[in-house]
Amino acid sequence: MKDTYDDINEYIADLQDAIEKSDGACAAHHYNLGLALLSKRDFVGAENAFRDALRESPHMAEAMVQLGGICLQRGDLDGCLRYNTDAAAFRPKFAIAESNIAFVHLQRREPDKALQHLAKALKWDPKFVQARNDEAIAYLMQGNYEQSEKSSRALIADEPSFAPAWQNLSLSLFEQGRFEEAKEAMEKAEELGFAVPEGYKQEVAEKFA
Repeated sequence: MKDTYDDINEYIADLQDAIEKSDGACAAHHYNLGLALLSKRDFVGAENAFRDALRESPHMAEAMVQLGGICLQRGDLDGCLRYNTDAAAFRPKFAIAESNIAFVHLQRREPDKALQHLAKALKWDPKFVQARNDEAIAYLMQGNYEQSEKSSRALIADEPSFAPAWQNLSLSLFEQGRFEEAKEAMEKAEELGFAVPEGYKQEVAEKFA
């Protein structure tokens, strides 16, 4: 195989050829094939490749996480949770798996459980942007608006162009009755490309009518 490729299809073909010619198929080849197929949004092909990677290396946590992501893409929260739970068990201190588990709990409106897993993810990767953002969301769900504000402001201090953090900040400020600040944060989120829900924009506008 070459060191670099300009054409993803050529890369996929070379991986498939290497797998076919290999006496003992390499889990890494199957995994990389899965990633390449994901980039083409071939979810069925990618799922098969990641499953093949696990057949060769049953404890490959990275493949489990990718399979969890495919489950999530098709709305299978149970499958996503199962794969990421297995990944966290097989690879200690795996922040991505813990964050993904937390995300499932957020989708189920279980912020207490989400925060337990986010605490682990952020212990092992304190700068993990998605986990930090989900932490702010979990506090919002709890009604702990001051802590949500604190989490969002800390994330914005490190990642000032991360639009979802500005929106979460706006929501926490709005719930605290700080409408002018909420409006400013919302407008910043929108300026940075966040699609602010029309219903929320209307709620904010009504405070200034």
